[in-house]
Amino acid sequence: MVSVSKLTCVLAGVFCLIALPLAAQPPMSAQEFDDYTRGKTLFYGENGVAYGAEEYLDNRRVIWSFLDGECKSGTWYEQADQICFVYEDNPAPQCWTFHKQDGRLIARFQNAPGATELYEAGDLNEEMVCLGPDVGV
Repeated sequence: MVSVSKLTCVLAGVFCLIALPLAAQPPMSAQEFDDYTRGKTLFYGENGVAYGAEEYLDNRRVIWSFLDGECKSGTWYEQADQICFVYEDNPAPQCWTFHKQDGRLIARFQNAPGATELYEAGDLNEEMVCLGPDVGV
């Protein structure tokens, strides 16, 4: 008969081995990120809720939306194992690390570590809705 403490140690070891590949996995390089995203529109979620979508274009250009009808054009570049985005309305870089897990992206915001972790909800083969600039009378 196996004791409870021995079983606990064995289970803890198994869980550590399962988590090890993700923890040990290095962030995606710029080339890996570009190869995976280019030509796609990816939808992202956070804690089971829709967060936003990004369309990945040629030459490291992107269009981001919080799914509110407003879209922002931007570009991305690699810096110190991070993918950094700069958008037309905000010149401050927004840097993330991207990892693949179970065939999907996991994005971790690096400007405030622990603040935001997004997961790829998928390339739904849908277009983002961009309503354009505000029109007044």
